[in-house]
Amino acid sequence: MKFSLSTEQRDFADSLRGLLAGANTPAVVRAWGENDTASGRALLQQLAETGVTALAVPEEFDGIGAHPADLAVAFIELGRAAVPGPILETAAAVPVLLSSLGDHQLAKRFLPGIAEGSTLASLVFEPSTPRALDGDLADPVLRVSGDTLELVRASTRLESVDPARRLFEVEPVETLAQGPDVATAAQKAYDLAVLAVSAQLIGAGHAMIDLSTEYAKNRSQFGRVIGSFQAVKHHLADALVAVEMATPLVYGAAISIAEGAATVGRDVSAAKVAAADAAYLASRKALQVHGAIGYTLECDLSLWLTKVRALQSAWGTAAAHRARIASAL
Repeated sequence: MKFSLSTEQRDFADSLRGLLAGANTPAVVRAWGENDTASGRALLQQLAETGVTALAVPEEFDGIGAHPADLAVAFIELGRAAVPGPILETAAAVPVLLSSLGDHQLAKRFLPGIAEGSTLASLVFEPSTPRALDGDLADPVLRVSGDTLELVRASTRLESVDPARRLFEVEPVETLAQGPDVATAAQKAYDLAVLAVSAQLIGAGHAMIDLSTEYAKNRSQFGRVIGSFQAVKHHLADALVAVEMATPLVYGAAISIAEGAATVGRDVSAAKVAAADAAYLASRKALQVHGAIGYTLECDLSLWLTKVRALQSAWGTAAAHRARIASAL
């Protein structure tokens, strides 16, 4: 398979990167983790105005109905900037879940608001995603359990390794749908969510490499900038190779989803495993280049270190995805 991004997709990525570069996202992330979500909500609204939250919403519900590869392009940039909030659930999982159910009234109830950016959504997907991300801010908060779709509300807040991932237990409010159609729609939503989190991990990997490269150009030791040492160059090169090698798997999974291929489950799981491994390698190498300062809250690198650690197991652990790949062979 030959695939390359179109001019429009590259321009979209560039526009998002420019927007996020000017948004001081490290400050936004820190504020979000301290429950000051005003700047984050403003940033999410700006992203909605670029069309991010409308990508997976069908045109009949005021969305764009874009190709999954467009969604991957967007989420790479969101991961590169460590954007906080339930953006994955809002822009990917929930739109596909509701639009695939065949219940026009239920979709009409929530999807136009998601497309325009006035609605944040969160999703509990048992057993892989048992907590609602930012459940106190999102409306709706949905839960899929087997063949049942419920409207739920946030209850107890739980701790996360990433302070900006505000996780909540939920309690039931209303059953919205039940039956085999729910299970089918939920599988589509899960696969797109796995694609989106894989793209986020790719973006996070690039961000940590960029931060470390800049640091290595300015940090001096033994009378030389540390970036001139071959061992440092090798660390960063290894990380970049891993991230670049994982990226085609993400776009390949996007194409599989778009074509409705029989291998969708295998392909998105392969993308998640590769992207998670690459981002984790990038985090380790970035920390080695920075030294102990990389752990500190004052260092921006720490925001991506904790995010990658959290996203590694989000929407399925490595073991679960490897088992899914093995079962498809």
